[in-house]
Amino acid sequence: MAFNLTYKPFGERAILVEWPAIIDAEILKDIIQFKTTISDNSVKSIVELKIAYNSLLIIYDSVCRNFENEVSMLKNIYKSLQLNNDTVSVLWKIPVCYDVAFGVDLEAISEEKKLSKEAIIKCHTEVEYTVYFIGFLPGFLYLGGLDVLLHMPRKATPRLRIEKGAVAIGGNQTGVYPAESPGGWNIIGNSPVSFFNPKLNVPCFAKAGDRIVFKQVSLIEYQDIKALVDAGLYQMESEVLHG
Repeated sequence: MAFNLTYKPFGERAILVEWPAIIDAEILKDIIQFKTTISDNSVKSIVELKIAYNSLLIIYDSVCRNFENEVSMLKNIYKSLQLNNDTVSVLWKIPVCYDVAFGVDLEAISEEKKLSKEAIIKCHTEVEYTVYFIGFLPGFLYLGGLDVLLHMPRKATPRLRIEKGAVAIGGNQTGVYPAESPGGWNIIGNSPVSFFNPKLNVPCFAKAGDRIVFKQVSLIEYQDIKALVDAGLYQMESEVLHG
């Protein structure tokens, strides 16, 4: 399926390509395929490609002096797109401890939603989430698929300090803080997994198009996994997906 795209200058060295402004799995697939095809064409002047929910930012190595020519080239690449239904992604199984020591906003969500904490946790762990893009902080995964029952407005006054690994809900999204940070999302648990390690060749294990499931673990299991993570010995559960 071809979408009606718009192309806009984004500063002097970038072009922003935009899809319809909705969060949609087919749009994500189209963006990823366009990004891959541009990379496969080896356009030397392009130095970076960044995905968001409904856009692709194309960054060049120097000032884009002929916007119309660049857009014409990009349009031709997009026309040549052949969507491959046998795309490969990874399902990552992320351990999360929802203990009261971590889930500091579970009580407030429980009261707001008229749901037990157990029901909230069950709802949060039953979904297979899609990674749409990575941003805000290095390693922060923007995930689609949160059950509407758990949609919760961001806090009016953000916290100045949220722990690394905090699993949270903000609006219709859920995610994990990869580092200590201010933030206004509602905290429901914590994951011992490291989402960003600049010392690795691939600092963030996940990419756009991958899937995430959250697996509930006890406080003792959390501590055991954290010890393995800190020692560089933890092997995250994962599964290769086709299609």
